[in-house]
Amino acid sequence: QVQLVESGGGLVQAGGSLRLSCAASGRTFSLYSMGWFRQAPGKEREFVGAISWNGAITAYADSVKGRFSISRDNAKNSVYLQMNSLKPEDTAVYYCAADRAAVPGSDDYKYDVWGQGTQVTVSS
Repeated sequence: QVQLVESGGGLVQAGGSLRLSCAASGRTFSLYSMGWFRQAPGKEREFVGAISWNGAITAYADSVKGRFSISRDNAKNSVYLQMNSLKPEDTAVYYCAADRAAVPGSDDYKYDVWGQGTQVTVSS
């Protein structure tokens, strides 16, 4: 089973960009679909996007479509979330998660392994 560590969060002005990284330990990273989720204060955790084990399939929440992009590098055991045109409503703790399913999904309960999260704050 992999272990996940997110990084790259921080404070950015509205309209700016951030790139989050999620590093995985273990030799089975390439077997997992990977998802990104976020949770804002007082709100439930929500799906942001996901990518299949080989990067061929990606999926995004409507709220981030066209602004966020997910990629992965299996040789580096890493998955990335490029966030552009950030808005104050994107402020949240962002989590990466791993799922053994071949096709990435948006249901958080299907993901087996979670990172500790990284804070993203977008100021207006």
